[in-house]
Amino acid sequence: MLRMRFVNLTALACLIFWLAAFDPSIRIAFGQSSRPEEVTFPSGKLVLHGFIYRPRGAGPFPTILYNHGSKEKPGTKPTLEQFFSSKGYVFFVPHRRGQGRSPNDPYVESLRAQGAAGAIALHETHLEDQLAALAFLKQRSDVDPNKLAVAGCSYGGIQTVLAVEANVDQRLGLRAAVDFAGGAMTWRSLVLRDRMIRAVRKATIPVLFIQAENDYDLGPSRTLAGELERLGKPHKLLIFPPYGNTREEGHGGFCSRATDVWGPEVLSFLDLSMAR
Repeated sequence: MLRMRFVNLTALACLIFWLAAFDPSIRIAFGQSSRPEEVTFPSGKLVLHGFIYRPRGAGPFPTILYNHGSKEKPGTKPTLEQFFSSKGYVFFVPHRRGQGRSPNDPYVESLRAQGAAGAIALHETHLEDQLAALAFLKQRSDVDPNKLAVAGCSYGGIQTVLAVEANVDQRLGLRAAVDFAGGAMTWRSLVLRDRMIRAVRKATIPVLFIQAENDYDLGPSRTLAGELERLGKPHKLLIFPPYGNTREEGHGGFCSRATDVWGPEVLSFLDLSMAR
C-alpha cells in the first residue's frame, strides 16, 4: 500500500511538471515562476530588448519599470519578478544599450572609456532608453498607463532619480519611484552627487529611498530624502539592518534577494501612491 501511494505521488508530480512546461498558469499555481516575455522596443536608432512578467488575468495592471544595475549582463531578475507579479504588478526589465540582450552603441563605449569624466553623459544617454521603455509600456493593453512606477538598484537607482526629474509636470505619467541604493558606490563623485540632488528637487511624485545598513554608503538616500524633506515633498526613507556579511551583499544582494525584508514596506508605499 505504501509503495503504491509513493508511485502514485511520483506519477502526479511528473504530470504536474510536464503540464507546467507547457502552461504558465500551472507554474504560477504551484509556486513556480512563469517565463518572461522577451520584447523589443525602439530607442533612437536602436532596437532594445527587455523582459516582461505579468500576473494572471487580462489586466490592465499597475506596472513597475525596473532599472537594472551596471553589470554587463543584468539578466531577467526572477526573484523580483516572482514577488511583484504575484502581487498583481506587471514587472518590466528593459536592457539599456550596451548591456544584456540590447545592442552595443559606439557612443556608449566611448563614454565608458572616459571613466568618471563620461559618467553623467552616459546616464543621460541611458535615460533616453528608460524613457523609450516607458513609452513602450504605455502602448500595451495589459498595462494601466495611469498606474506606473519606476524602480532600480545602484546604477539603476540613479536612473530612477533621473526619471523622477523627467516626470516634471507629470509628463511621463509616473505615480511613484523606488530608489534602491542609487549612487551608493559612486557618491564620492561630486558631479554625480550634484546631478542627483538637482534631479530629486524636481520631484512631483512620492519617492522611496531604501538601503541596508551595511551598504557601501548611506549618504545618497539620506541626502536625497533630506532634500525632499526640506522642500516639503512626499517621500520615505528606510534604512534596514545589515543584510548578509559583506558590503556587496548589503548592496546588490539586498536589492535583488531580500524581498522578504523590504517587500511589505515597498508594496505598501506603491499601493498608497497608486491610489492617490
